[in-house]
Amino acid sequence: MRQRNAPFGRTLCAMVTPFTSAGTLDVDGAARLATRLVAGGCDGLVLNGTTGESPTTTDAEKRELIATVRSAVGPAVPLVAGVGTADTRHTVELTLAAEKAGADAALVVTPYYSRPQQAAVEAHFRQIADATGLPLILYDIPGRTGTRIAPPTMIRLAEHPRIIAVKDCSYDFLGTQKVLAETELAYYAGCDEHILPLCAVGAAGCVSTIANVVPGEVAGILTAFDAGDTALAAELQSRLTPLIEAMMASDLPGTVTTKALLNALNLPAGPVRAPLLAADAETTANLLALYEALAAIGCPP
Repeated sequence: MRQRNAPFGRTLCAMVTPFTSAGTLDVDGAARLATRLVAGGCDGLVLNGTTGESPTTTDAEKRELIATVRSAVGPAVPLVAGVGTADTRHTVELTLAAEKAGADAALVVTPYYSRPQQAAVEAHFRQIADATGLPLILYDIPGRTGTRIAPPTMIRLAEHPRIIAVKDCSYDFLGTQKVLAETELAYYAGCDEHILPLCAVGAAGCVSTIANVVPGEVAGILTAFDAGDTALAAELQSRLTPLIEAMMASDLPGTVTTKALLNALNLPAGPVRAPLLAADAETTANLLALYEALAAIGCPP
């Protein structure tokens, strides 16, 4: 059995935030969805991330979601709270609130839109790490933020005792390998198509969006890989490719496709908030057909 540094578990789900038909936070739905995900194979949950519609939820809703899920899943399941904003002061406030609400770690994205220089990026993360007792997961997703966490910056930040992990959506395998070679940071694949490739170079696991609907199948990739059965792990990753493409590589955000499929399965999700728009009937039918094809095969042993 291969051992890896996985401080928050291996299979983390970037959980959607369920809303009622009226558009308010669905507390009961959030509790039911979180419980289902843990029972289905997720050993950690990421709340209030982009998939959880963090740009359009209030600070109070973010706190309530963390407290609700903590109560639902108990103290043993790692909860990671997305706290990233374009404002360092606001990010510190959200981090402290998440800690008080019961989060085990904070996921902090690079400040977006303002495109700070690397020295400013580093200072931003250090200020947040210095302000909290929570461990931090740095979120590197330049396609959304406009700014990389450059490998030299990441290596310097790894020296901070509370900066211990990375959610990697950089699409830079060489840069990732450089950081893995020089630090003890735990890397989590943030793109579902990269789960197995990143694990092959030393990642700890994944923060998966499609795990909202297929948690067991996602966990199966990591279970097979850890057991040394790379052929099975590759087969399982390949098996998920059509669903990954439909949910994550279409013209629609992953939040939209995930909620469409969850709603079609009568699972907690509800509407998306503007400016997002719901998926149309044709898209939803295609997603459901792909899900049913996977369900017919069954979860890996």
